[in-house]
Parts: sequence; C-alpha cells; structure tokens
Amino acid sequence: MPLNLTNRLNSSLERILPEQRLFLRSDDATRFVRLRPITQLLGISGLTVGFGWMLVASSILVIDAISSGGGRDQVMRAQSAFEERLDQLSAERDARAAEALAAQNRFAIALDQVSEMQSKLLSSEERRRELETGLNVVQSTLRDAMSERDDAQRIANAADAGGADAAPDRAQEVSVALDILSGELRNAAAERGEALQQAEAARIAVANLETQRDEIIARNDQILTQLEDAVAISVKPLDEVFRSVGMNPDDVLRTIRSGYSGQGGPLTPMAHSTRGDASLSQGETKANQIIVTLDQMNTYRIAIEKLPLAMPVKSSFRYTSGFGRRWGRMHEGVDMAGPVGTPIYAPGDGVVSFAGRQSGYGNLIKIQHELGVETRYGHLSRIRVKSGQRVSQGDLIGDMGNTGRSTGPHLHYEVRMKGRAVDPMSFIKAASNVQ
Repeated sequence: MPLNLTNRLNSSLERILPEQRLFLRSDDATRFVRLRPITQLLGISGLTVGFGWMLVASSILVIDAISSGGGRDQVMRAQSAFEERLDQLSAERDARAAEALAAQNRFAIALDQVSEMQSKLLSSEERRRELETGLNVVQSTLRDAMSERDDAQRIANAADAGGADAAPDRAQEVSVALDILSGELRNAAAERGEALQQAEAARIAVANLETQRDEIIARNDQILTQLEDAVAISVKPLDEVFRSVGMNPDDVLRTIRSGYSGQGGPLTPMAHSTRGDASLSQGETKANQIIVTLDQMNTYRIAIEKLPLAMPVKSSFRYTSGFGRRWGRMHEGVDMAGPVGTPIYAPGDGVVSFAGRQSGYGNLIKIQHELGVETRYGHLSRIRVKSGQRVSQGDLIGDMGNTGRSTGPHLHYEVRMKGRAVDPMSFIKAASNVQ
C-alpha cells in the first residue's frame, strides 16, 4: 500500500480510533509499540469475523443435532405405527375369519335342514302316490263289488223260490264289503289331505331356507370384499419399502418363502360333496385370495425384520458426509460424527463376517444380513463382537472412534447389496413408508 494512502487512511480513522501506544518497560530501558488506526481496525475486524464464525458453527451443530433427533423419532414412530397397523389387521382378520366361520356353520345347519325337509317332502310325495295307488285299487275293487252286487240282484230276481233264502246272505256280504271299502276310502282321503298339507309346509320351509342361504352368501361376500380391500391397501406400503431400497419384491418373497416352507402331518382321503353352489365357489375363491394376500403381507413383515432399517447410532450425532462422489473419488457410505466411545448398535439381525483392522477403515466390523445385504462400520475405537457371532437388532457391537484414514471421531456406515454399495439413507428413510 503506498505511504500517502496509508497516511490518509490513518488521518481519516484518527477521530474514531485514535493512535494507541503500548509501553514495554524493563530494568534498564523503556520501549513502546505504536498501534496505528489501521492496525486497530484490522484487529477489531479479525475478532468480529472469528466471533461470527463461532456463532454460525454453533448454530449448524445445534440444527444438525435437532434434525438427527427428529429423524430417529420419526423412524421409531413409523415402526410403532407399522406394528400397530399389523396388530389391527391381525385382529380384523381374526374377527372376519370368526364371522365367516359362524356364517359357514349357520349355512351348513340351514343346508341340513333343507336336506331334511326335502327328505320329508319326498317321503310325503311317495306316501301320496301310494295312497293314490291304494285309492285307485279301492275304487277298482268298489266298482267290481258294485258290479257283483248288480249281478247278484239280477240273479236274485231271476232265481226260483228255492234259491230265495241264499240271496239275502249274498246281499248282506256285499253290504258289509261296501261299508269296509267306504271306511278305507275315507281314511285314504284324510291321509291324502294331510300329506298335501305337509308337502305345502315343506315347500314353504324350503323357500325360507333358500332365502336365508342367499342372505348368508351375500353377507359373506360383503365381509370378504371388505377384508380383501383392507389387506390390499396394507400390502402396498410394504411393497414400496423394498422398491425404495432397490430390491425386487418378488425376489424378496421367493427368498423368504424358500426359508419358511416346512410342511407335514398325516393325510386323510379327500371327501367329495354332492351339494355344489356357484356362489359358494366364488366366495371360496375370494377367501383363498385373501389368504394369499395375508401370506404375502406376513412374508413382507418377516423380510422387514431381517433388513437393517434401524439406526446404528442412537446418541446425538451429525452427518458430516453423505453417499456419493467426494474429492474426486466415490464415498460408499455416510459419516456420522460424535464423541469417541459413542455406542454403535446393530441395525438388524445378522452374522458378523469380519471384526478386525483393515486399511483405510481402521477398526472395522462387517455384518452379513439375509436377502444379500451387508453392513460395514468403520473407524471404531473398540470392537465388541467376534467374527461368526450372531447379532440381533439393537445389540451393542462397538464404539465410535478415529482409527484408519479419518480426520476426526466418526462412524463410517456402509450398506451393500450383493457386494454393491448403496445409499444407507434409503434404508433409514424406508421405515417412514411403513405406516
């Protein structure tokens, strides 16, 4: 800076910042340091910038701490909501199953009653036919008897005096036979009327039972439709969880089912029913579809329990580096900074595949989870698990540190799927979709 410009600046600042002198006295001499206005201005500016930088850095730390705490609370709330939703669906499924079973029992009883009434109706019809046959026989016999009576009367009129004594006996026999036939006819007519009444009552009962059966079928169909809609809506968020972390839901379902495929038990011959019904077949199809969807939802729940969706750090921390390119190279995880010794927890069930020191990572733990997922925890100050050890979600596995290639204490957290590094934040955020 030219001398004249310096002098002009000092002259301008003299009124605000007068020149100060700092005296330094020793035993044999006294010296002083002259603080010109420009020097004082530079010192005050440096102090102001430093204080401002300290305020900004403190604000960033506080905001990061608050946001990280809110993220953990959101994940915990999402997990709690998911479990509560599963419990509600299980209770609703049990209630619907109980209603369906009760309706099926009522329908079976109604079918038995219909079958019994049909049997009675058939018996009544057979009895009526027998009575009609008997009536025809009686009428034929009556006609024969009347013909014989007429013949007997003609014979009696044409007979001589010697045969007059035998005619009254023959007429008496015919009269007795007619009385017997008349009584049989009256009894047959009464039984026929009673049989017709019973048949009509049976037909009315069958019609009522058919109406009740139709109402039961309609109610069952409504229940099954509501339950089918409920489970279909509940499966969609679970499907999105796996898609958000880059997994194919169909592959996940096949993998889980291959590990949960046990069957057994004695077998008995299959019984075939001769009473079919198209509505019942349709209801059974819906029920089977609901069972399939519930099995899919339960399989998703098992898969979610096996994924590392929990946070490895539960204490206060701040994200200092994300997943992606950094300084011209790929950073294959996220960095969570905190004090040395901060506990590190397993975010999901798995088996420790490596626990030791590795170049760049420092003290490193690798956990192999199911579905081809692996997690890594680098720069640890202490390792609390051994290779081959099985851990569960929430188990303490190590302490945060500053080992390996690290500029400060933090956790380097990686998630790999079939050997390929993926963004761990996709797993952390996936839990928010399960509600």
